[in-house]
Amino acid sequence: MTIQISTIGPFEISRAGEPIPLPSSRKTRALLAYLAISGTRHTRRSLCELFWDSTDDPLAGLRWSLSKLRGLINVDGIEVLKADRETVWFDPGLATFDKDRLNQLANQPGIEQKEADEIWKETTGLPLEGCELPNQSNYMIWVESYRRDYGRLRGGVAKRFARDESLNWQTRDKWAERWLRISPYSRGAAAAAHRSKYFAAGRPAATGLAGHLTKTFREAGIEPPEFTIDPVAEQETSERTMIAPAEQQIRFVDGQDGVSIAWASVGRPENPPLVKAANWLNHLELDWDAPIWSPLFKQLSKTHHFIRYDERGCGLSDWDVDEISFEKFVEDLDQVVDAAGLDRFPLLGISQGAAVSIRYAALYPERVSKLILFGAYDQGWRHTATADQVREREAVMVLTETGWGMDNPAYRHVFSRTFMPDASADELDWFDEFQRLTTSSENALRFLEAFATIDVRADLAKVQCPTLVVHSRGDMRIPFSTGRSIAVQIPNARIASVDSNNHLLLGREKASIQFVDLVRNFLSEPE
Repeated sequence: MTIQISTIGPFEISRAGEPIPLPSSRKTRALLAYLAISGTRHTRRSLCELFWDSTDDPLAGLRWSLSKLRGLINVDGIEVLKADRETVWFDPGLATFDKDRLNQLANQPGIEQKEADEIWKETTGLPLEGCELPNQSNYMIWVESYRRDYGRLRGGVAKRFARDESLNWQTRDKWAERWLRISPYSRGAAAAAHRSKYFAAGRPAATGLAGHLTKTFREAGIEPPEFTIDPVAEQETSERTMIAPAEQQIRFVDGQDGVSIAWASVGRPENPPLVKAANWLNHLELDWDAPIWSPLFKQLSKTHHFIRYDERGCGLSDWDVDEISFEKFVEDLDQVVDAAGLDRFPLLGISQGAAVSIRYAALYPERVSKLILFGAYDQGWRHTATADQVREREAVMVLTETGWGMDNPAYRHVFSRTFMPDASADELDWFDEFQRLTTSSENALRFLEAFATIDVRADLAKVQCPTLVVHSRGDMRIPFSTGRSIAVQIPNARIASVDSNNHLLLGREKASIQFVDLVRNFLSEPE
């Protein structure tokens, strides 16, 4: 019966899926890792020199460690760890390693993307974690060598998929960013990431990435590559993606400070308008077929001329911007509705977009005919949080800065689960990739800080139009009581709930259909 050995992350071994408890001695665990990974014979003398100081009794220490390990590993008459008077070795034919799957991914063509993603995520971590022996310099040289080999293997896998022309650009972009994270000063990785970003997410995203990489390279004293796209390919992708899907028209308007804002319209122009204020995690192309808002967008566009846009700093709008603030969010909404030629229109606000909509309706009562709010809040957490809540929120912000777009599921569970606690693993995987393609880690942090200081409490009483406040009853991100409080303070507002725990409604859940029906019925009523 083979032994399963995990070398990526904490060093662990198991038999038939059952973990084998290792000795508490770090040196003994390190000895086992060295023997198992090397898979060759070692003299007792060389092992003593590698793991024990001359002031100790090295042979006695080695004998003690081997006796502990052989008692754990050699069972049922099967000798995995072997020794004679002069040498010690581990039989590699009786073990499998987690790194084997990564080797398979590097060398075996034709692996499906879903399986490739699973293997990649399962083999993420720092090799030989917990096996460090700082006082044994020669052993630590071996550990660092193993870690570098692992990094090169991982980088080679990412490079292979990033350059695979049979894959779509979104998939190539994902692998190119992985390659760049492993090799942050590789000109090839930087060029591949820029090219795939352009074709996967559009010019603003690619331009922002190029600026960031150029700065990073120069700060490190390295000449950055030239970030260019072949003109023919650029023209082809513009024709293919800038009106995608066919019925969705994507255009751009400059904000008051010159920032380019991407906006889209879909549905017959002769239909009554409906404007959706931007909220974070927007991408005009990617969210059209998303498992979250796609059904809502498509249903509303059947009966309305539906207009929405990407907030500054994300999606197809400019990423490299001087200011990400609530005031700019409101200004950008005004620029979009002017560009769309709208004088009076109903306004839909979701999450932080609800606060933007409340402020806009209070400032321009003559323009907003009806107001629909979902998952709304009127003040950011910095106005209301306790000391413990501040520490928790700021910890999430640190995770955002360091973990945005990473494969580590620990970050996903902290962040994504608060938006969609009932999401499946596949839906969370989609959300992970959507986050990564929607904005940069730097901008994600700036968004969170801007949301934390929102305050539209004084605007609620100024809203003059009919208002519908909808909230998920089990919303873990913004509690239902917050939506109810907003409805109480807006004159003549009504409140409705949907049966969901999610702050972002999943298209497959019944609450999504309930929400569409509520919106349609409200919009069909006379003003």
